[in-house]
Amino acid sequence: MNRYEMIYIIDTDLEETARKELIEKVSALIESNGGEIEKVDETWGKRRLAYAIDYKTEGWYVLVTFKAPAELPRELERNLQINESVLRYLVVKLVEKRSAVKPRAVKPAPVEAPAEEPAPAEEAAPAEEAAPAEEAAPAAEEE
Repeated sequence: MNRYEMIYIIDTDLEETARKELIEKVSALIESNGGEIEKVDETWGKRRLAYAIDYKTEGWYVLVTFKAPAELPRELERNLQINESVLRYLVVKLVEKRSAVKPRAVKPAPVEAPAEEPAPAEEAAPAEEAAPAEEAAPAAEEE
């Protein structure tokens, strides 16, 4: 069975009892066709529509999450399309995200060798090489 998420918008002109009956009817349709309802969320409630649908600017939003066979969404859409109280609907299959990336191997921390201090003669040698180059440059500029 696949997981689905469906949202539908009910006309706000419908009375509260009729709206509750419509929500129960849709839930019963899911269960009668072999589906299992996980959650019916009406907390979105009455909201303003992005654009007018049949000259209506507000709708009652209902979100349903359910598990069902692959044939059920088509049957749900057919029933919601027939019902004049439903302004819009959308049924979406939920896909579980799977990672195709292999986990990175944990590398052991490198063991640091004790730091050895260089001999003073080694430090002085590079400084001596740089000194003659600096002296030669001003002499070339004078000429």
